[in-house]
Amino acid sequence: MRAPGALPEPAAVSVAYSLIPVQPSDAPFLLAVYASTRAEELAQVDWTPEQKQAFVAMQYNAQTSHYARVYPEAEYSIIQCGEAPAGRLIVQRGQTALLLMDIALLPQFQRAGVGTAVIRDLMTEARQKGLPVVLHVETFNPARRLYERLGFRVCAE
Repeated sequence: MRAPGALPEPAAVSVAYSLIPVQPSDAPFLLAVYASTRAEELAQVDWTPEQKQAFVAMQYNAQTSHYARVYPEAEYSIIQCGEAPAGRLIVQRGQTALLLMDIALLPQFQRAGVGTAVIRDLMTEARQKGLPVVLHVETFNPARRLYERLGFRVCAE
């Protein structure tokens, strides 16, 4: 999906958050955020908690390795609301686009405007640079509705 750099300026969202650069000590939190994104999917399988945990760790490590290899310049941040870590953000700022690689919030921070605020701020940054924001989202991902509300349009399937 793609949000063109020429979109009108979005309305301000009054959700306070900060972005904290990821440190190696954040790995357990990042794994927990990733696990929360797979919880619904894993509820469908008849695996033990240990099997689910091993699967999530394997998938998280594979994703992390892939991102590091393919996007070595990506910026990794913890999304923080007040004093609480709320999620993660991975962004690749390129010459031709701002790539929103991943945004994930813990369930208790979802549907509270945090993701919208973060994405709108990225869109503002991109617009100021004359760039589009680009992302990939699966057709079954509920976040797709959010992206469409924010002006993103499908550019490839």
